[in-house]
Amino acid sequence: MNKLKSILFLIPVALLQFGCTNDSESDLVGDPIIIDEITYTNTVKNIIDNNCIICHATTPVFGAPMSLTTYADVKNAVLNRGLLISISKAQGETGLMPVGGTRLPQATIDKITNWAENGFQE
Repeated sequence: MNKLKSILFLIPVALLQFGCTNDSESDLVGDPIIIDEITYTNTVKNIIDNNCIICHATTPVFGAPMSLTTYADVKNAVLNRGLLISISKAQGETGLMPVGGTRLPQATIDKITNWAENGFQE
């Protein structure tokens, strides 16, 4: 009788373990996670404010050549001032921004690059 109880107990456990797998995306429930589009307002401004504004303020300080406080300033810096080149240099390379700091993570640089490549969405 104990063997029968054990077998009867194991059958539902086995069905649950092996019967509930499916690799079909069409069977997934719920809405997919939508990643926010990279725009100046929702992504780039935050990066600039946290990494660049200390020098590139409304009135630039510490030898910074331009302000990066507005959408127009940052767009112009990407298009005409080599901002992407400056932030993409290797750690320790001359001209790396932020000056004297650690190179931005590649994922952060990629966000700014993506923003530029996709039309500088505001």
